[in-house]
Amino acid sequence: MNKYLLILLISLSFSACGQTVIKTPENAMSKFEEFKNKEKFVEENSFFYPGIADPKMRPVLTEKINKAADDFKAVAESQNPTDKEYQDKIELGLSRFSDVYMDLDTEDRERVCTYFEELMDIVGLESSGGHLMKFMYGFSLPESSGTEE
Repeated sequence: MNKYLLILLISLSFSACGQTVIKTPENAMSKFEEFKNKEKFVEENSFFYPGIADPKMRPVLTEKINKAADDFKAVAESQNPTDKEYQDKIELGLSRFSDVYMDLDTEDRERVCTYFEELMDIVGLESSGGHLMKFMYGFSLPESSGTEE
């Protein structure tokens, strides 16, 4: 009985903090590697993305988004990763683009966001906590339904 009480208390403490534990999918580590190995910021018709206008920016942006994948992987490997931990990594990852933000056009910013959405899909994270909207549009909406992105 004490075991169940302990589990309940731990669950309640996460709920009280507004955090949800996210079970890392079995194939997440291989998906992170696949993500890192694929060529990025190239033309993709499925996203209506024309590719980065300045090819010299491709390795810079790729390095930044691959660091975000490493951040997500580190959280996924931790014990009891939470949505908040992933959302903090999204915020950190997006902050790495601040030095090039003004050089990115709308399509490039959208592509950055879709890469983060791919990382979110790998671990089953439903919301960026408003970080993607803030990056894209400069503001975020208060969460009403729990999933705005």
